[in-house]
Parts: sequence; structure tokens; C-alpha cells
Amino acid sequence: MAEYELVHEIKNLCRNNQMRDVFFEEIECDDPENYVRRRLTGKVVELSSEPGIDGAVTIHATCDGLIQKFVFTPI
Repeated sequence: MAEYELVHEIKNLCRNNQMRDVFFEEIECDDPENYVRRRLTGKVVELSSEPGIDGAVTIHATCDGLIQKFVFTPI
């Protein structure tokens, strides 16, 4: 299993508030997209994935109207 630093950003949809909730954690997984799908289970989820430099993966998710971004960086 690969080890990643995960940065999870949740966009604030309130007007006139540009702040985001940002969470950091270290995880182990084989497939970042599958990890996000399991994490957001039971909801209507739309995902798009972008490969990055040095094996990093960025996944943009819309879940019940909430916009989230997951950045997986290999450790």
C-alpha cells in the first residue's frame, strides 16, 4: 500500500466568506479515487481526477452540492 499526505479542502459556500476548511492527515491506500468514493459513501458524488507531479493526485468532488478537493501527495 502506498502512503500519502492527504490535504482535504471543503469550500465554504456562504456568501462573502472565502475561508475554507482544510484538514491534513497521513493515510495508506492503493487507489486515491476509490478511497474518496468510500469516504463519501451513501451520497450523490461526482469526481474528477488530475495526475500531478511525482505521483501526486488531485481529486475534485461535488457531494450533495458541497465542493471538496482532495490532494494526495506520496510520502
